[in-house]
Amino acid sequence: MSGLCEPVDAQVLRDLGPLELAHVGDGVYELLVRTHLAGRGGARIGQLHRWAVAYVAAPAQAAALERLLPCLTEEEQHVVHRGRNAHVHGCPAGCTVAQYHAATALEALFGWLWLRGDTDRVRALFTIILEEEHAS
Repeated sequence: MSGLCEPVDAQVLRDLGPLELAHVGDGVYELLVRTHLAGRGGARIGQLHRWAVAYVAAPAQAAALERLLPCLTEEEQHVVHRGRNAHVHGCPAGCTVAQYHAATALEALFGWLWLRGDTDRVRALFTIILEEEHAS
């Protein structure tokens, strides 16, 4: 992933709100999931879509965040806290408000890391999510 995104200016990054970070993080996380699933090979597009939806649904993202929490730096925990406390409008069917807030926090974290150009950390955290998922 290195080289795909120029880091955003530090002041601009500090000024972005948690929902703006989550907006970017949603795309980053989705791309990671789709890349991971495509790498498995041998699946039809409909199956790939169903698998991707299972990964990016709020309950799955909330569980992924819980697995990451012990691994996060203090600065990353601050971003997660901001994302979790963001004022979201509504909650999709199939998840609780708490899960939706946790999913927003995960997306904010991935967006923040991506925008600061820390793609190695993005990759490392996503790898932890996958390892923990396969271990359970």
